[in-house]
Amino acid sequence: MDKSISVVLMYVLTHLGLIFFLYPEDIISSTNKGHWVVILIGIAIHFAVIATYMKGLSYFPRWDIIRIYRSAGKGIALLFLVPILLYLFVVTVLSVRAYSEVITIIFLSSTPLWAIMLLLLVLSTYIASKGVETLFRTGVLLSILFLPLTLFIVITSFQNMDWNYALPIFDLDLSFVAKPSFYQSFFAFSGGFLFLGYLQPYFTYQRNKVLLAAAALIPFFIFSVYIPLLTFGESTAFTLHFPFVVVVDTLSINWLMFDRVTMFFLLSLITFIMLFISLTLWQINRMLSQSLPFIKPVYLLLSLSVVVFSFCLMIPDWKMVEKLLWWNTPLRLFVFVTVPLSVLLLGLRAKRKVSHEHS
Repeated sequence: MDKSISVVLMYVLTHLGLIFFLYPEDIISSTNKGHWVVILIGIAIHFAVIATYMKGLSYFPRWDIIRIYRSAGKGIALLFLVPILLYLFVVTVLSVRAYSEVITIIFLSSTPLWAIMLLLLVLSTYIASKGVETLFRTGVLLSILFLPLTLFIVITSFQNMDWNYALPIFDLDLSFVAKPSFYQSFFAFSGGFLFLGYLQPYFTYQRNKVLLAAAALIPFFIFSVYIPLLTFGESTAFTLHFPFVVVVDTLSINWLMFDRVTMFFLLSLITFIMLFISLTLWQINRMLSQSLPFIKPVYLLLSLSVVVFSFCLMIPDWKMVEKLLWWNTPLRLFVFVTVPLSVLLLGLRAKRKVSHEHS
């Protein structure tokens, strides 16, 4: 069954949740001029990665990434599946911990952090436990409810921009390649593409529509960085945590009956992040279920959530979150680069093998 629309919406929503919080700060910290170059490099690599990944997956109809690697031998399976499992686990822990702190900072300052983490994780675990069909139906529902609101707020955030801050446009600084924040910015790209390799046993999707979804995200990557830059200027935006959220907090819409647009914007993004965490938990649970078939998947998922929550409690403050984001960079880049390439190479090898058998 073709579920291209559901896949496209899931792809867009999960990336939107990742873009507007951490990505702008990473890009602004990586350079003090020519930010568009840094953004376009990331986008170009993003397109190359997902195009390579989906091309490789197309050689294995109805196979998920777990079966693909296992068919190549135990050594290959361990080489790639173990880092993927570890990476998804770290992403889950960091997402729950980081976005719970964002909720605390913005509008629940008197609520204990552990309570917010627990609530976010319980809701995400519940959605993941219902299976992939429910997960994607939830994505469709959330897109209907919150995507128009998100688009409206992004468009409205143009109101305080000063275009003089954009000049000089072509004054470039290539020193960003040596900045940790440049590599940390790939968190917004690398977290949301792996799920494409887990869907094929359940339903099909059209690759060109996923590429169109990635193209539709390009303005959001640009806006998330340049709206804070053109509102506050580079020197001020550089000092801000969550610069796009700060921009939204300055919006004044006289005809709107609500005083704080920020709350609605954050609620929208938090639902997207909750969906992303649910999707990541489901992927991890799929891998664990294949490795431990004698344990019911629901018990594995519950145990996984308890372990994630325990690790979240071990992270004392935001500085440690930032350190973990940096320490996770080598693993992130390994998964981001080698998984698509390896799937493509295995696909080409399988194609040659089939051609040789028929000749």
